[in-house]
Formats: sequence, C-alpha cells, structure tokens
Amino acid sequence: MTTVLDGSYQQLDPYSDGDGSGGGNDDHEETPHESGVMIHVVPEGGKARWNHIEDLDSFFTRMYHYHQKHGFACMMLQEIFELGQFIFVVTFSTFLFYCVDYSVLFKDKVIDNNSRKTSISDAILPTSTAIASIGLLTWACILIAAIIWILRAVKVLYHATQFWDIKMFFNVALKINDSDLDNLTWHEVQKRVREVQKEQEMCIHKRELTELDIYHRILRFKNYMVAMINKSLLPVRLKVPFVGDFIFMTRGLKYNMELLLFWGPWSPFENNWHLKEDYKKLNKRQELARALSKHILWIGIANFILCPLILLWQILYSFFNYGEIIKREPGTLGTRMWSLYGRLYLRHFNELDHELNARLNRAYRPASKYMSIFTSPIMTVIAKNIAFVAGSILAVLLILTVYDEDVLTVEHVLTAITILGAMVAGARAFIPDDNLVWCPETLLTAVLAHTHYRPDSWKGYAHTQSTRSQVAQLFQYRAVYVLEELISPLITPFILCFRMRQRSLDIVDFYRNFTIEVTGVGDVCSFAQMDVRRHGHPMWQTLPITPLEDRTDGYDNNYGNSSGGVGTTPQGLQVPMSNQYTQAEDGKTELSLIHFTLTNPEWKPPSHAETFVTALRERARREVDVLPGDTNPLMASLNSLSSLGPEYNDIVANIIRTTAINHVSVPSMSNIFANQSQVPTSASIAVDPSAINNSDLLSNVVRRGMTKAEGPLQNERGLLYGLQQGISNQSLGASVFGSGHELTSDLAVPVELTAADMSLSTLYLHELHHRQVKRRGYQEMATRSIWQRSPVQELATLPEVRQERAPLLQHQNSSIRISRDT
Repeated sequence: MTTVLDGSYQQLDPYSDGDGSGGGNDDHEETPHESGVMIHVVPEGGKARWNHIEDLDSFFTRMYHYHQKHGFACMMLQEIFELGQFIFVVTFSTFLFYCVDYSVLFKDKVIDNNSRKTSISDAILPTSTAIASIGLLTWACILIAAIIWILRAVKVLYHATQFWDIKMFFNVALKINDSDLDNLTWHEVQKRVREVQKEQEMCIHKRELTELDIYHRILRFKNYMVAMINKSLLPVRLKVPFVGDFIFMTRGLKYNMELLLFWGPWSPFENNWHLKEDYKKLNKRQELARALSKHILWIGIANFILCPLILLWQILYSFFNYGEIIKREPGTLGTRMWSLYGRLYLRHFNELDHELNARLNRAYRPASKYMSIFTSPIMTVIAKNIAFVAGSILAVLLILTVYDEDVLTVEHVLTAITILGAMVAGARAFIPDDNLVWCPETLLTAVLAHTHYRPDSWKGYAHTQSTRSQVAQLFQYRAVYVLEELISPLITPFILCFRMRQRSLDIVDFYRNFTIEVTGVGDVCSFAQMDVRRHGHPMWQTLPITPLEDRTDGYDNNYGNSSGGVGTTPQGLQVPMSNQYTQAEDGKTELSLIHFTLTNPEWKPPSHAETFVTALRERARREVDVLPGDTNPLMASLNSLSSLGPEYNDIVANIIRTTAINHVSVPSMSNIFANQSQVPTSASIAVDPSAINNSDLLSNVVRRGMTKAEGPLQNERGLLYGLQQGISNQSLGASVFGSGHELTSDLAVPVELTAADMSLSTLYLHELHHRQVKRRGYQEMATRSIWQRSPVQELATLPEVRQERAPLLQHQNSSIRISRDT
C-alpha cells in the first residue's frame, strides 16, 4: 500500500486498496517544518548547476560509489582494465583452442629439425591455418562477445561523463579534492551534502535533507530486497534429494531477480523513485500478477537459451580467476566467505555496503573458529592417512628434484607434485587443530555480537550439527561459492520458471502493502522506515523498569500479544502493536533502528523511535545500578561482550570499575568476570580503581581507533553512554578519557566505541528477547530455524491469533487493513 506520512495507523490488509498506510500521530516529527514541503522557487542565477536534480537516487548512489572507490581516476582505471580483461579472456581462450599445436607441445609429433630444442613458436599454428579451423559456432560466440564488449565500452564512456560531474560536485560544491577522499568518512561527506542542500536545493521538495532521506535514495531497492528475504518471500530455498534443504543464491540469480523486481523494462517501478500506480490498486492485483508471471517466464526462457554461453563464460572466468591462486595456495578454496544470502539476511535496513562489510569482517574470525571446532572423527582419520601417504610421496619427489633437477623433465612428475600438494592441503582442512578449545556457545555469541542476527533456534544449541549446518549456509566454503556460481546458469532458469512464478501474486501484494510515499523521497519500502509501531515485534520490545519493580521483566507482561492491537503501560501509554503479517522477523526493525541511530548521531528520529531507544537505554541503566547478578540480562550481555577481545575488555572493565567505585560492596559485579581466565587484568581492574591508569587506557583505545572507515562518533543515544551516566555523574568520556571531561557530541571518540556500543545493544536486546520467549512459553516458535519458518505454523502456535489472519505467503485469508486520514 502506498501511503504518505499522514493518516491514522490501524492494521494492514493484503486486500486493502493501497491508498494509505497511516502515518500515525507523528506527522510533524516525521516531516518537520524545516524539512517540509515547499513550493518550487525559480533558482537564482548565481546558483550552481546542481539545483533541482531530477534523479537524486542515481546522483547520491554515484556520489557514494565515488567516495568508496577513491575518486575519478581510480574508478575509470578499474573500468578500463575490466574492458581489457574481457578482451583478454575471449582472445586468450580462442588462442588456446585454435592456435596451439598441442601435438608439438607434448612432443607427440616430431618437428623437422631435431638438432634444436622445441620452442614456443614451433607449437603455434600459422594465422591462416588457425582462422580456417574456427567453426561457425565459435564465430557466433565471438560476434556476441564483440557486441557485448561494445555495449560495455559505451557504458564506460557514459560512466565517465557521469562521474566527471560527480567529481565536479565533490571539488566545487563539497570542496573536497580527490586526494582528500580517503581522509574523510562517508558520515563527514554526508554532513557536507546536507549543508550543500540548503544552498543548492538539489531536492526542491524539502528545505533540508535528513540522513534517512539520503539512505533511502541510495538503498531504495536494497531495502526491498532485505525485506523480501526477511519475510521469506523470494524462492531461494531448494530441496534436493539426499541433501535436504539448502539456500541457493548466486550473483546470476540475484541479477535476474533485481532485473525483474526493480530496474528492468518490465519491473514494477516506473522510475528509480516511483512505483507504478497500478501496483497500488487492489483491483489490479490479479492482472499484475499474471503479467509479472509472464515476464518471469520470458526471463527464465532467455536464461535457458543463453545458458551455454553463460556457462562457458563462468567456466573461463573462474579458471582464469582462481587457477593461479589455487596453484600457489591450494588451501584457498578451503577458506570461508559470507554467502550472498548471508549478506542479505544479516543486513540491516538502511545499511550501506561499507558498514555491512565492516561488521562481517569483524565477525570473520570468530565465525571461522566456530566452524573449525566441528570435526568428524571419521573424516579426521581418513584425512590424516591421506596426508601421510600423499605427503610421503611428495617428499620423495621433492628430494629427487633437489638432487637432480632433470627429474622434472620426466613425464607427469611436475603434475604429480602439484596434485599431491593439493591433496595434502585439502586433507589438512579436515584435520582439527590440536589446540582448539570446545566453546561453541561463546564463539557463536561472539559472531552474534558483530553480525547482530541469529534465529532463536540457535540459542543454547550452538553445539549441534543442525546449527552448524545453518551457519554454513551463511558462512560457506569458497569452493562451494565457486561451484554454485558455475552451476548457476543451469539452476537459475528452473528457479525462475517453476519457483518464482508461483510467488507473483505475493510479490504484487507485498509491493502494495509495504510501500509508502515519503515527501521528497518517493516510494520506499515501509520496513525501511524502521517504525517499531508498524513493523516491530512485541517479543523484541521492552519498556524501562520502574523503581517499584525488582524483577527483570519490566513491563513485558503489559505488551499484549503478537496478534496486533494496542498494549497499555501502567502509565497509560498506548503502544501500537504489529501483527504476524506486518512485523519484521528476528528483530530486524528494532536492531536496524538502533544501528541507524548509532551510525547517524545527528539524525532526529520521530517520537516512537526515540522512545524505543530511550526505553532500552533507561532499562539498561537501571539494571546496572539496581539489579546485579547472574539473572541480570545486562550483566550477561557485558559478560559476553568482554569475551570478544582486549579492546572490549577495557570498556567493560571500565563500567564495572566505575560501578565498584559507586557501590563499595558489589561482589557479584566484581567477580562476574572471574571465570574468564583470559582476562584476569580486567577482573582486577573492576575491583581496584587504582589499577587503572586513565592516560594509558586513553592511549590504548585511541591507538585502536585510528581507522575511520566505518563512520561517525559515539553519541548520547548509545547504550554505553547511558550506562556510564547511570552509574556515576561522569560519562563514558570521563571514565575512559580521563576524569573531569564530559562526553559531548563534539568529542572525537574512536569509531570502535560505536561498534562496541552496537555489539552491546545487540547482545542485550537478544538476551531480553530470549527471556521473553522463554517466559511466555513460545518454546515451539523458538526452536524453528529461519529455513524452517512457516507462517502458517507460527500462527498455529498462537491461540489468541485468529486463523484468518494469514501471513504474507498465505494472503488469501488475510484481514490486515490500513486506512488513511484525508
């Protein structure tokens, strides 16, 4: 349903007419006066050419890529080299197939002159002979490749003109030279853009742009994609006999989905920022679903016809890309990487690429350790014997080669050395490290602290093979990634024609029910608004503890149920609730909101968002001051945070130290980390305030915070800031950076503190959620994984939910409605 940000919020209905989603009662906050609608004024003659940019989506996206890819020269050089790589792959492949006489190269044919050694030129066929041997099919492939190269060359020239304009914008409007790009974070560039908007009026519909406006324009389609993955709308799960369920998402499949859903000629979007009007009308849903199904079928048929060419290109590109690496480092394919599906599942709403990459890079090491501790005893025994036999033969061949290098001239000796080396490297991947410690729950918690998401079924079951196999879907072997990309041309047509077509009506309903119109931005996915009232999950929300309460659940029992409606607090505050159809899964809305507030400190959220963040911080502040002990969710979260590394140890120990100063006898707090043998220093710091030298701690934290790749400073909405405010009159800045200094928004705090703040917020919110799930008896819901999620089954576990309220993928009986005040 398309909506503007005015109206009254009730419930969503997949059969609603799409004329509104309701904006609640915060219209004046979501569209404040200083950012409100304005009449277009004819630009003054002195204003630059960036006044009234029609396609701000493309402009801001190019601007972001320009910053992240280090400027005009670097970007154009990369694109020119990619054109050269295309020519090289096609030319070199043709040369290898038709221009080399392998009988001469392998000495199967004797050349005329036996008195000299065979040279490379002897094995190369004459040009006329090579051309004559090329068949019609090969010429057709070369012709297609030439056409593709010409189109790519035209695209590069077009990009050159576009990014030259971006270069001028950076140099003239933002006053940033290319040489300074690497010294500025995107957060700082974004602040300058917002200042330029006041002068240039790039967007004529708003006097001022907010951070959320810019993120919406850059991530408009990505937010839709993340929401569709979160609601299990896209058919990326396959069932294979003898293998079971597994997630299949490749670059080719993702490209085809984006072509159909976002930017292709038949996509639902009229342009980059506006959904076609028909998609907003209920009476058009069946007609649009049939049209979308037909378009998916034609794209699937096109993929099937082009399958041989695409498969050939995938094989050639993978061979040239990985061949030398595998020869040099045979164990490369045994390393792990985040899968494409994992990057979508773990992505927040309104999270830019560099922010996502930073999180996943921090999670890489604990994720690798977690996957490494799972070993098969049978595979270990087999691998040790293979490594022993192959290693012995390899050692003998190497010794003979050192003794007499002519051994290499013996037929197949060099091949045997290469194969044996690969076998030894591959076998070692199945042999566990003798020094590994079995701590799956701790490692998976460390992964969660950085990735921020995990299904409820993983809690307490990190030691099981089922959890490990699900983590492997997100964190796959590079060899699996390469294999999936190779077979993608074969499977993609099947998924499009037989799986995605069945979701056509659901996709049409999704666009209508989860699209809102934001002034000055256009049509965006409503989930990207991070509205905890509309798309939040009651099991992921909490209110602060009152002084009259001494239990850890706060007002949790006053939140009603997940069927929707309104919960009421003891103070009479009404909290609108989402329902099964509208709520994001796995705390996506709540965690995305916290992440965005931390990475954009100057953003002024609407009242409902501010209330949620403040309530969470207030609850944590009261728990650290009033409710210490093992049953305290905050202390459990701090305990998990301290295990992530020494940089987090210092921060956590500082909180505990300050608590010990203000509470002379708090044995449970001072000993909470005593069971962690790797951090005895932190435990002693927590007990003895004199053990900390603030100047040394300052130098250590600042040294770790030299990188500015992720973005902004710490801000007062952060959980760490709130904890320090709660346990003393000094802030985090006062205790970490020396006494007597208050932490203000102007103080340059290392960016690692922002990451630590988000990690603590994640752990704390997950801990609260798990306790709510456990307390309310949703045990069946908590034991299902994201790959086993069935909306119908989830409704069946909630007796208070009427069965006609079907979820997204069973929309026929839904009764979710939206209305709008006019």
